[in-house]
Parts: sequence; structure tokens; C-alpha cells
Amino acid sequence: MIKCFQEIVFKGIYMSDDFDNIMNQFDIPDDVMEKIQKNIEEIITSFPVPEDNKLDVIKKINFMYSHTRQLSLTDALTGLYNRRHFENTVEREFMRTQRYGGDLTISIIDIDFFKKINDTYGHLCGDYVLKEVAYIIIDNFRKTDFVFRYGGEEFVVLLTETNLEQSKIPMERLRKTVENYKFSYNNQNIKLTISAGVACNKKQSVQEFIDSADKSLYQAKESGRNKVVFEEN
Repeated sequence: MIKCFQEIVFKGIYMSDDFDNIMNQFDIPDDVMEKIQKNIEEIITSFPVPEDNKLDVIKKINFMYSHTRQLSLTDALTGLYNRRHFENTVEREFMRTQRYGGDLTISIIDIDFFKKINDTYGHLCGDYVLKEVAYIIIDNFRKTDFVFRYGGEEFVVLLTETNLEQSKIPMERLRKTVENYKFSYNNQNIKLTISAGVACNKKQSVQEFIDSADKSLYQAKESGRNKVVFEEN
């Protein structure tokens, strides 16, 4: 029975090539996932099999739980945190600053004319660009900051303990790095720029916090692109 159960679980998880997309269809809170894991352990413990077998299966389930939890939080293409994890993290970090004080800055970043890249060079080149930009963003910020793929060609960065003024140096550095980066796909050089909108946490709600950055991004794109627009205090 144990062996059969193991085979079913492992095959069900690892034979799915699109597992990340499947996981993201289910918005299951972390505490519920932990309860499910605990219930499975209790069921296995009640099986009429040797204790060594029970422990072996429980260890494997704990590994699978950790693995699938990580997959459910990350974007399959870039390896960055995904939008689902962004929504949980931004609310937590915003509420933390509201309760204890401190600064939090959000930046929404968009690759300029990304559709043109896909149309000109193909979607595989588009994937290459997304992965390279993700790498550049990660490399540009601190380990205490959070980087997410927001969707499509948009990324989000949460800069912890950082006010609007302090965010200007890393944001401008990022813009210049992307502008000067040598993107090359199939021996073709590609020029690329980004636009970004930045806002701070001095808002009444999380949604206002996000919307403010989104409005700044819109201003950056409407005023010519390849620029960072910081909200007006």
C-alpha cells in the first residue's frame, strides 16, 4: 500500500511539465497547506505497516511539500517570485510598516516595446530577454529587497527600509544598466530600455500603495519611456 501510494504521489507531481501553472490556479493559504500536510502524515501514521516505512514516506512527503510550495511561489521562466507571492508579501510588509513604522518603497518596472521584440525576433528571444532582465534586477538590489515577476513584461521590486529619496540611486542605476547592457540573441544585438514607477508606503491602504506606483509607471511611458518616475510627495 505504501509503495503504491508513493508511486501515485511522485508520478502525479513530477510528470506534469506545467506544474507551476497548475499550482497557481489554486490560491490555497499557507496555513491550510500546512494543515493538509499534517493530515496526510496522520493518515500514513495510522497505516498497518512497519514504522520505518511510515517514516520514509513522511520524509518524502515533507520533501515534496517543500518542493511544491517553492514551485507555487516562483515564476517558472525567470525563477523570480510570482504575482501570488507578491500579493502576500506586499500586504505583510505594508502592514508591518504601518504597525511598527519604517519605510517601504515599491517600483513597478516595464520593458519598453516588449511586443516589438517578440514580433521581430520571436517568442524565444522574448523569453531570453525576460530572463536577462530578471538577472539584472536581482543583481542590482539588496538581498533584503524582494523581486517579483508581476506578469508579462512587468516586474515589481519592494525595497525594504527605503524611502523615496533613497530609492533614486538604485532605480536610476538599474535603468542605466539595462540601457547599456549588451543583449545578444542568435548573434543579433538588441537594444533595450525599461520604464519604472516608484511610490512609498505613506498611503492608507496596500491598494493605494500599488496604484501610486502604477500611475508613476504610466507617466514614465507616456513621457517618452526609458525613465523612472517617482511619485510626488
